[in-house]
Amino acid sequence: MTLVPRLIRPLFAAVLSFGLAGAAAAETIRVGVTGGPHAQIFEQVAALARKEGIEVKVIEFDDYQIPNAALAQGDLDLNSFQHQPFLDNQVKDRGYRLVAIGKTVIFPIGLYSKRVKSLSELKDGDKVAIPNDPTNGGRVLLLLQAQGLLKLRPEAGLKASPFDVVDNPRQLKLVELPAAQLARSLDDVALAAVNGNYALEVGLNPHKDAIALESPESPYANVIVVREADKAKPQFLHLVKLYQSPEIRAFIQERFGASVVPAF
Repeated sequence: MTLVPRLIRPLFAAVLSFGLAGAAAAETIRVGVTGGPHAQIFEQVAALARKEGIEVKVIEFDDYQIPNAALAQGDLDLNSFQHQPFLDNQVKDRGYRLVAIGKTVIFPIGLYSKRVKSLSELKDGDKVAIPNDPTNGGRVLLLLQAQGLLKLRPEAGLKASPFDVVDNPRQLKLVELPAAQLARSLDDVALAAVNGNYALEVGLNPHKDAIALESPESPYANVIVVREADKAKPQFLHLVKLYQSPEIRAFIQERFGASVVPAF
């Protein structure tokens, strides 16, 4: 597969030094992210790393599929864009030997509309856009259920799909789209469920613009992911430590407020 990032910020390689005897090597750590907060936060992590002589190349992608494929085939050293249920599903479905080595942030997912100001204004047969990937799609269906718009089979759990809907009193039409396109679908649907990172990227404020918002107390904490064979590499574990530092926590809280919640 050819690696085609939307935006590459090249940095120059430097000598890595982690205080281990003889553990110095010329290396640039390649990190895959999606645009918006994931990219902005990791640029701050890269700045901290640079002060220690560690060079990090932050590479942005505009979908959720390529970063894991690129990591699995060795085009990236780690990525930071997905929550744990999404990773688990990709590992199961595609056989990736990828593991999480640290938590990052939670983006509460929200329901947005240009046509209605409350969910009670939805009309019978209105279109509702949801993510087309299994984990985020299930996440949104659970949110719609929590808001009383539909009912799912009790055993569906986190991996609920439209096939698990057992009661849909308003006959809402669920339209599945790639997560990155959901915010741009608002002109075509009555309601769209948008991941927090993509909402912020197009200027939507989850806590001001969302009609309904997922609770931040959820299992959807995002994670830093590496190949299984690299899970104990000191340079990658050190990068996790930098991400989970007080400096990065302060940046997240100051830059994004309650729209992005540190999960560490």
